[in-house]
Amino acid sequence: MKPALTLYLAAPRGFCAGVDRAIKIVEMALEKWGAPVFVRHEIVHNKFVVDGLRAKGAVFVEELDDCPSDRPVIFSAHGVPKAVPAEAARREMVYVDATCPLVSKVHIEAERHHQNGLQMVMIGHAGHPETLGTMGQLPEGEVLLVETVDHVAGIVPRNPDKLAFITQTTLSVDDTADIVAALKARFPSIVGPHKEDICYATTNRQEAVKAISAKIDALLVIGAPNSSNSKRLVEVGRASGCAYAQLVQRAAEIDWRALEGVRAVGVTAGASAPEVLVNEVIDAFRDRFDVTVDLVETAQENVEFKVPRILREPA
Repeated sequence: MKPALTLYLAAPRGFCAGVDRAIKIVEMALEKWGAPVFVRHEIVHNKFVVDGLRAKGAVFVEELDDCPSDRPVIFSAHGVPKAVPAEAARREMVYVDATCPLVSKVHIEAERHHQNGLQMVMIGHAGHPETLGTMGQLPEGEVLLVETVDHVAGIVPRNPDKLAFITQTTLSVDDTADIVAALKARFPSIVGPHKEDICYATTNRQEAVKAISAKIDALLVIGAPNSSNSKRLVEVGRASGCAYAQLVQRAAEIDWRALEGVRAVGVTAGASAPEVLVNEVIDAFRDRFDVTVDLVETAQENVEFKVPRILREPA
């Protein structure tokens, strides 16, 4: 007899509209121009997805210098500094920008504030491609990076009365609210975004984890270790009272010994993890337990983003 176990399946989970669009862009580029198509940085942070596209003819590189001028190049969903498309244009390369439109919204916001004479404070993670891309929209020194509440006390703006803030789209909603509060306390005139920069998908996935946390003994987040939004889901689970929360890329990474004796497990997936990996994890549990799946849905998503016109035009 297999022990009984309930899997609480969070919804929404997995692919968001920006990730879906970015993957579609690579697939359509391969169809239009044939292999190889070069992609600057992982198109999205998921090894399964990247390996699948690589098998179809995508070549992933870290810098534009690694791309030949006579083949198309795609910029990842995380966005790139302004200098990258400028250099691609100088080299007369065919390029497609797969930046998520919600990240592009933050870029436009930063540019608008800069034109109004405001210096930017960006709440984000140092070194993350999205942060590098957003900071790279403005001249050096025009964006001050803040990662934690403690960092707020250390920033030295040019003019404390002429500041605006923007955020990475994949942050913890609760942690970001604390940082924003600290910024407003220190700089009362700081200008915020018209609409929150943290994207709908990040917010919805975190809310779904909060909804299941009280019901479960353990939480599994399917996602990559370099995926910001996936790591935030683990943190949200722990902060919501789930003592054991683990990030796994595939079912093979599940630590079954840590799950001995549990009777309720939550399962979710980061915004760049495909549903096939969720099903793989569920099947792995069914091999070991008498599983009941309980879907906990906190929101419905029907967002869709168009692919760039260059891919919709005849070759």
